[in-house]
Amino acid sequence: MGPEEIIAAYRLERHPEGGWFREVHRSSRPLGHIPGYPGVRTAFTAIYFLLPRGDFSAFHRLRSEEVWIHLAGDPLELVYMGHEVRRTTLGPATEGGEPVAIVPAGELQAARSLGEYTLVLCVVSPGFDFADFSIPSREELLREHPEQKERILSFTR
Repeated sequence: MGPEEIIAAYRLERHPEGGWFREVHRSSRPLGHIPGYPGVRTAFTAIYFLLPRGDFSAFHRLRSEEVWIHLAGDPLELVYMGHEVRRTTLGPATEGGEPVAIVPAGELQAARSLGEYTLVLCVVSPGFDFADFSIPSREELLREHPEQKERILSFTR
């Protein structure tokens, strides 16, 4: 199965950061008002997220923690940019990857498939809300991290 078939089979839609997604679970357990969050949040959410060759997940940050779990396809390059820059290869251990990666709350992250496509499950806790999601502009990132110009140019639009 290729990326087009996965998009159709899983009924995926374009995501603002790039790639394709569909929410597959939203916890019915509300957490109430959490300090630092504008409003009530659910315990966690889960989405399918597909990155085909040539597409990328632009640098973005979430107010919550995010767990990436490799499901199918090629390994994925996951880049974190905070006080330091880190890179993780998400994928089967037989291909040099780790099957699970965790992005700390508030940390910049970006990703791209290292092959034809990568399908992952992303779990966010407290649950995802677009009010907790931001995509800084290329200009803003270049001002904040001028030493990372090449990386910023390759993961922003």
